[in-house]
Amino acid sequence: MTPTRAATTLKLTRRLRRLRTSATMRALVRETRLSPDMLVLPLFVCEGEGVRREVPSMPGVFNLSVDEAVNEVAGARADGVNSVLLFGLPDRKDASGSAAHDADAPVQSAVRAIKRASPSTLVVTDVCLCEYTDHGHCGIVAGEEILNDATVDELVRAAVSHAAAGADIVAPSDMMDGRVGAIRHALDERGFENAAIMSYAAKYCSAFYGPFRDAAASAPKFGDRRSHQMDPANAREALREVEQDIEEGADIVMIKPAVPYLDVIARVKDTFGYPTAAYHVSGEYAMLKAAARNGWIDERRAMLETLTGIRRAGADIIITYYAREAARALA
Repeated sequence: MTPTRAATTLKLTRRLRRLRTSATMRALVRETRLSPDMLVLPLFVCEGEGVRREVPSMPGVFNLSVDEAVNEVAGARADGVNSVLLFGLPDRKDASGSAAHDADAPVQSAVRAIKRASPSTLVVTDVCLCEYTDHGHCGIVAGEEILNDATVDELVRAAVSHAAAGADIVAPSDMMDGRVGAIRHALDERGFENAAIMSYAAKYCSAFYGPFRDAAASAPKFGDRRSHQMDPANAREALREVEQDIEEGADIVMIKPAVPYLDVIARVKDTFGYPTAAYHVSGEYAMLKAAARNGWIDERRAMLETLTGIRRAGADIIITYYAREAARALA
Protein backbone atom coordinates (compact mmCIF):
# COMPACT_ATOMS: atom_id res chain seq x y z
CA MET A 1 0.00 0.00 0.00
CA THR A 2 1.42 3.39 -0.99
CA PRO A 3 1.75 5.77 1.97
CA THR A 4 -0.51 8.80 1.74
CA ARG A 5 1.54 11.92 1.07
CA ALA A 6 0.78 15.10 2.94
CA ALA A 7 -0.48 18.03 0.96
CA THR A 8 2.49 20.00 2.29
CA THR A 9 5.75 18.08 2.55
CA LEU A 10 7.49 18.83 5.85
CA LYS A 11 11.23 19.21 5.62
CA LEU A 12 12.34 17.69 8.93
CA THR A 13 15.91 16.65 9.56
CA ARG A 14 14.95 14.95 12.81
CA ARG A 15 11.81 12.83 13.19
CA LEU A 16 11.70 11.62 16.77
CA ARG A 17 8.86 9.21 16.01
CA ARG A 18 11.25 7.05 13.96
CA LEU A 19 12.48 5.50 17.22
CA ARG A 20 8.93 4.60 18.33
CA THR A 21 7.82 2.67 15.26
CA SER A 22 7.84 -0.83 16.78
CA ALA A 23 8.13 -2.63 20.10
CA THR A 24 11.61 -3.80 19.14
CA MET A 25 12.72 -0.29 18.26
CA ARG A 26 11.29 1.14 21.48
CA ALA A 27 13.07 -1.52 23.52
CA LEU A 28 16.35 -0.84 21.73
CA VAL A 29 16.45 2.83 22.76
CA ARG A 30 14.77 2.53 26.16
CA GLU A 31 16.53 4.72 28.71
CA THR A 32 15.19 3.23 31.94
CA ARG A 33 15.03 -0.50 32.55
CA LEU A 34 13.42 -2.48 35.34
CA SER A 35 14.58 -5.93 36.34
CA PRO A 36 13.51 -8.31 39.12
CA ASP A 37 16.96 -8.22 40.72
CA MET A 38 16.41 -4.61 41.82
CA LEU A 39 13.13 -5.43 43.59
CA VAL A 40 12.76 -6.23 47.31
CA LEU A 41 9.62 -7.93 48.63
CA PRO A 42 8.43 -6.89 52.13
CA LEU A 43 7.09 -9.70 54.33
CA PHE A 44 5.15 -9.48 57.60
CA VAL A 45 6.19 -12.37 59.85
CA CYS A 46 3.99 -13.37 62.77
CA GLU A 47 4.05 -16.08 65.39
CA GLY A 48 2.41 -19.48 65.02
CA GLU A 49 2.49 -22.11 62.31
CA GLY A 50 0.61 -22.42 59.04
CA VAL A 51 -0.59 -18.80 59.29
CA ARG A 52 -1.36 -17.00 56.05
CA ARG A 53 -3.75 -14.17 56.90
CA GLU A 54 -4.53 -11.56 54.25
CA VAL A 55 -4.25 -7.92 55.28
CA PRO A 56 -7.70 -6.38 54.62
CA SER A 57 -6.35 -3.08 53.27
CA MET A 58 -3.60 -4.70 51.18
CA PRO A 59 -5.01 -7.32 48.80
CA GLY A 60 -2.43 -9.99 48.03
CA VAL A 61 -0.34 -9.20 51.13
CA PHE A 62 -0.38 -11.56 54.11
CA ASN A 63 0.72 -11.92 57.70
CA LEU A 64 2.86 -15.06 57.51
CA SER A 65 4.16 -17.45 60.13
CA VAL A 66 7.81 -18.41 59.75
CA ASP A 67 7.05 -21.59 57.77
CA GLU A 68 4.79 -19.66 55.40
CA ALA A 69 7.40 -16.93 55.03
CA VAL A 70 9.87 -19.58 53.88
CA ASN A 71 7.30 -20.75 51.32
CA GLU A 72 6.74 -17.16 50.16
CA VAL A 73 10.47 -16.71 49.66
CA ALA A 74 10.58 -19.85 47.53
CA GLY A 75 7.72 -18.50 45.41
CA ALA A 76 9.38 -15.13 45.08
CA ARG A 77 12.64 -16.71 43.95
CA ALA A 78 10.74 -18.71 41.33
CA ASP A 79 9.44 -15.38 40.04
CA GLY A 80 12.95 -13.91 40.00
CA VAL A 81 12.84 -11.89 43.23
CA ASN A 82 15.85 -12.72 45.38
CA SER A 83 15.62 -10.13 48.16
CA VAL A 84 13.13 -9.75 51.02
CA LEU A 85 12.57 -7.22 53.81
CA LEU A 86 11.21 -8.67 57.06
CA PHE A 87 8.89 -6.99 59.57
CA GLY A 88 8.04 -8.72 62.85
CA LEU A 89 4.60 -9.10 64.41
CA PRO A 90 5.06 -10.45 67.95
CA ASP A 91 2.22 -11.65 70.12
CA ARG A 92 3.72 -9.88 73.12
CA LYS A 93 4.25 -6.12 73.21
CA ASP A 94 5.46 -3.87 76.00
CA ALA A 95 6.50 -0.27 76.63
CA SER A 96 10.13 -0.82 75.64
CA GLY A 97 9.52 -3.10 72.64
CA SER A 98 11.71 -5.79 74.20
CA ALA A 99 10.61 -8.45 71.71
CA ALA A 100 12.53 -6.53 69.03
CA HIS A 101 15.80 -8.06 70.26
CA ASP A 102 14.45 -11.45 71.31
CA ALA A 103 16.48 -14.15 69.54
CA ASP A 104 13.32 -16.25 69.17
CA ALA A 105 11.05 -13.47 67.91
CA PRO A 106 9.44 -13.77 64.45
CA VAL A 107 12.09 -11.80 62.52
CA GLN A 108 15.09 -13.58 64.00
CA SER A 109 13.41 -16.96 63.61
CA ALA A 110 12.46 -16.17 60.02
CA VAL A 111 15.99 -15.04 59.14
CA ARG A 112 17.42 -18.35 60.33
CA ALA A 113 14.72 -20.41 58.58
CA ILE A 114 15.03 -18.53 55.28
CA LYS A 115 18.82 -18.78 55.30
CA ARG A 116 18.63 -22.52 55.97
CA ALA A 117 16.17 -23.08 53.13
CA SER A 118 17.63 -20.55 50.69
CA PRO A 119 21.14 -19.38 51.63
CA SER A 120 21.50 -17.10 48.61
CA THR A 121 18.34 -15.10 49.35
CA LEU A 122 19.28 -11.60 50.47
CA VAL A 123 17.55 -10.95 53.78
CA VAL A 124 16.98 -7.37 54.97
CA THR A 125 15.46 -6.74 58.40
CA ASP A 126 13.54 -3.68 59.50
CA VAL A 127 14.95 -2.23 62.73
CA CYS A 128 12.35 -0.21 64.62
CA LEU A 129 10.27 -0.52 67.78
CA CYS A 130 6.83 0.48 66.48
CA GLU A 131 5.76 -3.11 65.78
CA TYR A 132 6.90 -4.16 69.27
CA THR A 133 5.69 -1.39 71.62
CA ASP A 134 2.28 -1.48 73.24
CA HIS A 135 1.91 2.27 72.57
CA GLY A 136 2.80 1.94 68.86
CA HIS A 137 5.56 4.54 68.82
CA CYS A 138 8.99 4.03 67.26
CA GLY A 139 10.92 4.37 70.51
CA ILE A 140 11.04 4.65 74.27
CA VAL A 141 8.46 7.14 75.52
CA ALA A 142 8.52 9.41 78.57
CA GLY A 143 5.14 11.07 78.89
CA GLU A 144 4.47 11.92 75.25
CA GLU A 145 8.11 12.47 74.29
CA ILE A 146 10.07 9.89 72.31
CA LEU A 147 13.52 9.65 73.87
CA ASN A 148 16.20 9.63 71.18
CA ASP A 149 19.24 8.16 72.94
CA ALA A 150 17.38 5.54 75.00
CA THR A 151 15.68 4.41 71.80
CA VAL A 152 19.01 4.12 69.98
CA ASP A 153 20.23 1.73 72.67
CA GLU A 154 17.26 -0.57 71.99
CA LEU A 155 17.68 -0.29 68.23
CA VAL A 156 21.32 -1.37 68.55
CA ARG A 157 20.25 -4.48 70.50
CA ALA A 158 17.68 -5.33 67.81
CA ALA A 159 20.10 -4.82 64.93
CA VAL A 160 22.78 -6.98 66.55
CA SER A 161 20.24 -9.75 67.16
CA HIS A 162 19.23 -9.65 63.48
CA ALA A 163 22.86 -9.85 62.35
CA ALA A 164 23.48 -12.73 64.76
CA ALA A 165 20.53 -14.58 63.19
CA GLY A 166 22.12 -14.15 59.74
CA ALA A 167 20.61 -11.00 58.24
CA ASP A 168 22.58 -9.61 55.30
CA ILE A 169 21.32 -6.05 55.79
CA VAL A 170 19.79 -4.29 58.77
CA ALA A 171 17.52 -1.36 57.97
CA PRO A 172 16.84 1.14 60.76
CA SER A 173 13.54 2.87 60.01
CA ASP A 174 13.01 4.82 63.24
CA MET A 175 14.55 8.18 62.24
CA MET A 176 16.33 8.68 65.57
CA ASP A 177 19.47 10.81 65.39
CA GLY A 178 22.74 8.90 65.56
CA ARG A 179 21.33 5.41 65.25
CA VAL A 180 23.28 4.48 62.10
CA GLY A 181 26.63 5.25 63.72
CA ALA A 182 25.69 3.42 66.91
CA ILE A 183 24.53 0.35 64.99
CA ARG A 184 27.64 0.35 62.78
CA HIS A 185 29.91 0.53 65.82
CA ALA A 186 28.06 -2.27 67.62
CA LEU A 187 28.03 -4.56 64.58
CA ASP A 188 31.74 -4.08 63.97
CA GLU A 189 32.59 -4.55 67.64
CA ARG A 190 30.74 -7.88 67.72
CA GLY A 191 32.26 -9.30 64.55
CA PHE A 192 29.41 -8.45 62.15
CA GLU A 193 31.44 -6.06 60.01
CA ASN A 194 30.04 -7.64 56.83
CA ALA A 195 26.43 -6.88 57.79
CA ALA A 196 25.37 -3.89 55.72
CA ILE A 197 23.15 -1.00 56.83
CA MET A 198 20.31 0.30 54.66
CA SER A 199 19.17 3.42 56.44
CA TYR A 200 15.71 4.87 56.07
CA ALA A 201 17.58 8.13 55.65
CA ALA A 202 14.72 10.35 54.46
CA LYS A 203 11.53 8.92 55.89
CA TYR A 204 8.64 11.34 55.70
CA CYS A 205 5.69 11.66 58.09
CA SER A 206 3.29 10.45 55.43
CA ALA A 207 -0.42 9.74 55.07
CA PHE A 208 0.48 6.74 52.90
CA TYR A 209 1.45 4.39 55.77
CA GLY A 210 -2.07 3.53 56.90
CA PRO A 211 -2.36 0.01 55.43
CA PHE A 212 1.07 -0.92 56.85
CA ARG A 213 -0.15 0.01 60.32
CA ASP A 214 -3.16 -2.20 59.67
CA ALA A 215 -0.84 -5.08 58.77
CA ALA A 216 1.56 -4.55 61.68
CA ALA A 217 -0.93 -3.29 64.29
CA SER A 218 1.49 -0.42 64.87
CA ALA A 219 -0.67 2.71 64.83
CA PRO A 220 0.32 5.08 67.68
CA LYS A 221 -2.03 4.97 70.65
CA PHE A 222 -1.55 8.73 71.12
CA GLY A 223 0.05 11.61 69.26
CA ASP A 224 1.83 11.13 65.95
CA ARG A 225 5.33 10.76 64.52
CA ARG A 226 6.02 14.32 63.45
CA SER A 227 8.77 14.76 66.05
CA HIS A 228 11.07 12.34 64.23
CA GLN A 229 9.75 11.60 60.73
CA MET A 230 10.35 14.33 58.17
CA ASP A 231 8.03 17.16 57.19
CA PRO A 232 6.68 16.41 53.67
CA ALA A 233 7.41 20.02 52.67
CA ASN A 234 11.19 19.64 53.08
CA ALA A 235 13.64 18.47 50.42
CA ARG A 236 16.92 20.17 51.36
CA GLU A 237 16.59 18.67 54.84
CA ALA A 238 16.56 15.23 53.24
CA LEU A 239 20.02 15.87 51.85
CA ARG A 240 21.27 16.67 55.35
CA GLU A 241 19.70 13.49 56.72
CA VAL A 242 21.24 11.39 53.96
CA GLU A 243 24.65 13.02 54.35
CA GLN A 244 24.66 12.34 58.08
CA ASP A 245 23.73 8.67 57.62
CA ILE A 246 26.46 8.20 55.01
CA GLU A 247 29.00 9.78 57.34
CA GLU A 248 27.86 7.41 60.12
CA GLY A 249 28.37 4.33 57.95
CA ALA A 250 25.21 3.63 55.95
CA ASP A 251 25.89 1.43 52.92
CA ILE A 252 22.54 2.15 51.22
CA VAL A 253 20.23 5.11 51.77
CA MET A 254 16.46 5.00 51.38
CA ILE A 255 13.71 7.49 50.63
CA LYS A 256 10.22 6.64 51.86
CA PRO A 257 7.54 6.94 50.43
CA ALA A 258 8.50 6.81 46.76
CA VAL A 259 6.05 8.40 44.32
CA PRO A 260 5.28 11.64 46.23
CA TYR A 261 9.05 12.11 46.71
CA LEU A 262 10.48 11.38 43.26
CA ASP A 263 12.18 14.77 43.38
CA VAL A 264 13.93 13.79 46.61
CA ILE A 265 15.07 10.48 45.13
CA ALA A 266 16.55 12.33 42.16
CA ARG A 267 18.28 14.95 44.32
CA VAL A 268 19.75 12.33 46.65
CA LYS A 269 21.06 10.23 43.77
CA ASP A 270 22.46 13.25 41.91
CA THR A 271 24.08 14.69 45.03
CA PHE A 272 25.68 11.62 46.55
CA GLY A 273 25.80 8.95 43.82
CA TYR A 274 25.25 6.41 46.61
CA PRO A 275 23.28 3.16 46.34
CA THR A 276 19.75 4.51 46.70
CA ALA A 277 16.59 2.65 47.63
CA ALA A 278 12.99 3.82 47.48
CA TYR A 279 10.08 2.26 49.35
CA HIS A 280 6.85 2.06 47.33
CA VAL A 281 4.77 1.99 50.48
CA SER A 282 1.53 0.33 51.52
CA GLY A 283 -0.77 3.26 50.71
CA GLU A 284 0.71 3.64 47.23
CA TYR A 285 0.17 -0.08 46.63
CA ALA A 286 -3.35 -0.08 48.11
CA MET A 287 -4.47 2.83 45.91
CA LEU A 288 -3.47 1.01 42.74
CA LYS A 289 -5.17 -2.17 43.96
CA ALA A 290 -8.38 -0.32 44.81
CA ALA A 291 -8.50 1.51 41.49
CA ALA A 292 -7.84 -1.72 39.60
CA ARG A 293 -10.56 -3.58 41.48
CA ASN A 294 -13.00 -0.85 40.50
CA GLY A 295 -11.98 -1.16 36.87
CA TRP A 296 -10.62 2.37 36.77
CA ILE A 297 -7.06 1.52 35.66
CA ASP A 298 -5.13 -1.22 33.91
CA GLU A 299 -3.29 -2.55 36.96
CA ARG A 300 -0.39 -4.17 35.15
CA ARG A 301 0.38 -1.05 33.13
CA ALA A 302 -0.07 1.26 36.13
CA MET A 303 2.18 -0.92 38.27
CA LEU A 304 4.99 -1.01 35.72
CA GLU A 305 4.64 2.69 34.94
CA THR A 306 4.85 3.54 38.64
CA LEU A 307 7.91 1.37 39.27
CA THR A 308 9.57 2.68 36.11
CA GLY A 309 9.02 6.24 37.35
CA ILE A 310 10.70 5.40 40.66
CA ARG A 311 13.61 3.82 38.82
CA ARG A 312 13.85 6.75 36.40
CA ALA A 313 14.08 9.16 39.32
CA GLY A 314 17.28 7.42 40.41
CA ALA A 315 16.39 4.49 42.66
CA ASP A 316 18.73 1.52 42.32
CA ILE A 317 16.57 -0.60 44.64
CA ILE A 318 12.77 -0.59 44.86
CA ILE A 319 11.02 -2.06 47.88
CA THR A 320 7.49 -2.90 46.80
CA TYR A 321 4.61 -5.20 47.63
CA TYR A 322 4.27 -5.56 43.87
CA ALA A 323 7.69 -7.26 43.60
CA ARG A 324 6.40 -10.69 42.60
CA GLU A 325 3.72 -9.38 40.23
CA ALA A 326 6.21 -6.99 38.64
CA ALA A 327 8.82 -9.72 38.21
CA ARG A 328 6.27 -11.95 36.44
CA ALA A 329 5.25 -9.05 34.21
CA LEU A 330 8.88 -8.37 33.32
CA ALA A 331 9.70 -12.00 32.54
